[in-house]
Amino acid sequence: MSFETISVIGLGYIGLPTAAAFASRKKSVIGVDVNQHAVDTINKGQIHIVEPDLDKVVKQAVEEGHLKAYTTPQPADAYLIAVPTPFKGEHEPDLAYVEAAARSIAPVLKKGDLIILESTSPVGSTEKMAEWLAEARPDLTFPHQQGEDADIDVAYCPERVLPGQVMIELIRNDRVVGGMNRKSSERASELYKIFLEGECVITNARTAEMCKLTENSFRDVNIAFANELSLICADQDINVWELISLANRHPRVNILQPGPGVGGHCIAVDPWFIVSQNPKQSRLIHTARLVNDGKPVWVIDQVKAAVADCLTETGKRANEIKIACFGLAFKPNIDDLRESPAMNITKQVADWHSGTTLAVEPNIHELPTKLKGITELVSTEQALKEADIVLMLVDHQQFKAIPGSKITQKWIVDTKGVWR
Repeated sequence: MSFETISVIGLGYIGLPTAAAFASRKKSVIGVDVNQHAVDTINKGQIHIVEPDLDKVVKQAVEEGHLKAYTTPQPADAYLIAVPTPFKGEHEPDLAYVEAAARSIAPVLKKGDLIILESTSPVGSTEKMAEWLAEARPDLTFPHQQGEDADIDVAYCPERVLPGQVMIELIRNDRVVGGMNRKSSERASELYKIFLEGECVITNARTAEMCKLTENSFRDVNIAFANELSLICADQDINVWELISLANRHPRVNILQPGPGVGGHCIAVDPWFIVSQNPKQSRLIHTARLVNDGKPVWVIDQVKAAVADCLTETGKRANEIKIACFGLAFKPNIDDLRESPAMNITKQVADWHSGTTLAVEPNIHELPTKLKGITELVSTEQALKEADIVLMLVDHQQFKAIPGSKITQKWIVDTKGVWR
C-alpha cells in the first residue's frame, strides 16, 4: 500500500520537522498535538520552536495545503509517534505519553496501516505499544500476534539529529529501521525514503531501541571525560581548553569540549534508560551520568567563590551584587530548555543569591515559569553594562561574537571557554 496520508503525533522539536519533511515532498500530512497554541501557530504557517530553515518549509507546506495540524488524531495510512519520554521516580522511563498517543490513534486505525514509534524509549517499548494498541483494537491483529500476516505493521525508527541542524540531518543521515517483523521494516523503509537521502538500515525493534540509547550513552561518556578533565585542570591551575587542543593533535585522540553539564531530552536522559534496565552491567554509563549531573554543582561553587571575592574587594553588600547568566538553552543557537543545566544553574544561583540575577537568552522572549520572579531577562548589552559577575553557560553565536577584550568584569566564570 502507498502512503498518501501521513500523520505525525507530537509536533515538537522532532515531530514538526518530520512532518515538514514529508509535506515538502507533496504528501498530505496531518500533524497532531495536544498543545492548542502549537496547532494554531502551525496552521498559520508559523512555528512555535527555534530551528533554522524549519519556518520556511512549514510556511510553504501550509500554504500549499500539504500540512494541517489538529489536536486529535485523524485517519491516515501511516502514523509516526514523536512524543516525550520523561522520567518518573528515580530516573525510570515514563511511557505515559507513548501510551496516550497509541490509545489516541487506536480508534482511527484500519487494516494496512503502519505505526512507527520515534520517541526515545527503553528496550521493549515498541512491543509494549503494540500490546496497548491490540488491547484497544481487538478487531485488528498486530505483529506480536500474527507475525507477517498482521493487519497493522509496527516499527521503531529513532531519529539521530542535532538541534540547529535538524532540517539537514533529518534528510541526509542514515535511519535505523527496526520492525517487529520483516514486512514492518520494509514498509517503514519505504515511508522514510519519501524524503530520506541517507540509507535505511534494517534491524529488529529491540536492537533499534538499544541503538538509540547506545549512541547517546557513548556521547555522554565522552562528554563526562571532558567535564571530569575540566575539574582536574581547575585544581591543577591548567587551562583545560588549551590542554584539550594540544591533546587532540594526537592522531588518535579526539577529546570533546567541557561545559556546565549535559542537557536536552536525549544525552541527559537516554543513558538512564539503560541503567534502569541493567543497573549491574552499566557501571561506566552510570558513572558518566553522575559526573555530568555533578558538574553544575561545581559551577555554582565557582560562582559563590566569585561573589565572595567581589564582596571582599569592592566592599559592596551581597544584595548589591549583580550576576549575569549567559544562556539558558541546553545547547547553542536553539531555544530548547529541556533538561538544561544552564537553566538549572541559573535558577540555583538566583535562589541562593540575595542580589539581582540577570538572565541572557537571545532565543526566547519570555522567561520560563521556574525563573519568573527570581531573575530578569535582559539583553546582552544590559547584562554586560550592569553585572559585577558574568557566568558563561551556553556558547550561542551572539556571545561568541563578543571579543574577550569587551568583557570588563573582573569576575568571570566561563564554563565554555568563550572568553578565555
